[in-house]
Amino acid sequence: MSGREQLQLAEEIADDMTGYGPLRPLLLDETINDIMVNGPNNIYVERRGKLERIAVRFRDNEHIASVAQKIAAQVGRRVDESSPMVDCRLPDGSRVNIIFPPLAIHSPCISIRKFPSHRLNIAGMVANGSMTAAMGQLLEIAARSRLNILVSGGTGSGKTTMLNAMSQFIDHSERIVTIEDAAELQLQQPHVISLETRPPSIEGTGQVTQRDLLWNALRMRPDRIIVGEVRSVEAFDMLQAMNTGHDGSISTVHANSTRDALTRVENMVQMGQVNLPPRAIRAQIVAALDIIVQVERMRDGQRRIVQISEVIGLEGDVITTNDIASFQYQEEDVHGRIVGTYRSTHAIPKFKSRLVYYGLDSAWAEAMRQI
Repeated sequence: MSGREQLQLAEEIADDMTGYGPLRPLLLDETINDIMVNGPNNIYVERRGKLERIAVRFRDNEHIASVAQKIAAQVGRRVDESSPMVDCRLPDGSRVNIIFPPLAIHSPCISIRKFPSHRLNIAGMVANGSMTAAMGQLLEIAARSRLNILVSGGTGSGKTTMLNAMSQFIDHSERIVTIEDAAELQLQQPHVISLETRPPSIEGTGQVTQRDLLWNALRMRPDRIIVGEVRSVEAFDMLQAMNTGHDGSISTVHANSTRDALTRVENMVQMGQVNLPPRAIRAQIVAALDIIVQVERMRDGQRRIVQISEVIGLEGDVITTNDIASFQYQEEDVHGRIVGTYRSTHAIPKFKSRLVYYGLDSAWAEAMRQI
């Protein structure tokens, strides 16, 4: 063997011993956002919003399983045939999902959403084309005015990045409680309490859900409650928290549009409150939410804000909304990038009194004029 081959073999052995195996160089590559292991010879990564298959290989299914179990063990989780699914995180905050046979038919699968070494703020998102400066100004004002915000979008659309960016405008004097399945939010304020759910043990006991954590958070005297992602019955408790004096709460939800986000929240509330009339649920939603921010990963790979909607009220049994701004596609440039503009109805928002209270009504009006 040549010296280079010996060095490469030594590095591969060291990587296997320390836990990440063939994943280590991918985790160190800052151009990669997502890593998807579908099988020993079937590994994909996402770079700049585009998926590509790479040449990295595992020896066999047992090699994948060994690496996956080491990752889970680092945070006190286990994954095997009796407990074949787990969500966990790496020490740097990267989010990991692992699923084992027999649920994954052909091979253990690992999906990693990497935690960026440098967090993207609103200014950075304006610079890379995710929004305009005026849109960034609107989001900053919304966060500083303690509006209740729901960030909506599909998988990999940048919801958590958007939530992290908006959280930078929260005052450092506020006490913040974050609730997540796998802790990945990185807030810079000094007074932050991070809570994380716990799955049931092998005996089926000891589970702590987001709903349990929300109930507990209300007893912790929070100024703001940030729920990493609403997925199920905890949606009702999130609305309750927003309606009980915890203004400025932020959360995310999977949905295709701002209108779909309202429907998703309503359906999740009904999952846990089957006897609650639909109109009562919609009244809670209207009272709790101020704006919904829709983010999307578009076909050119760019993540963009495509819609910001204000939740206005109820007309009969229908929740009424108004588009503060919406992205309008125009063309595709010579580099294949989508080009478009934002349009607005320029209507006076229902939360204008809140803007006046915080002295930001003039700044909001100026930002709207620039759309």
